[in-house]
Amino acid sequence: MPDGIVPDFGICLLKEQPQPMPWNVRWVRWPDFRLPADGDDAQDALYEAWRRAAAERVEVACGGGRGRTGTALACMAVIDGVPAGEAVAFVRKHYDPRAVETPWQRRYVARFTAR
Repeated sequence: MPDGIVPDFGICLLKEQPQPMPWNVRWVRWPDFRLPADGDDAQDALYEAWRRAAAERVEVACGGGRGRTGTALACMAVIDGVPAGEAVAFVRKHYDPRAVETPWQRRYVARFTAR
């Protein structure tokens, strides 16, 4: 476990269920370089993370921290009002220049709609 502030809540974007953490974690089944296995569950988890981030420390994590995490952050940016067509560039500028790794992840963000 790295040093730092422990989150209050996290979403874990992995193919397999993660090990227990000392904070509340919501698992979203999401294979590496792919899209979420259940789009409705993923959207619900992203909204939960976005809502909770207003008052809590929230972690978004996958195995490498770029593809799935970047895609999730871009979708959360859409929820927060960034136009879907600009969300990948926004995340690449403010998080990681290589975030959202695959063409289908970019399309997922471009088609993601805020409720």
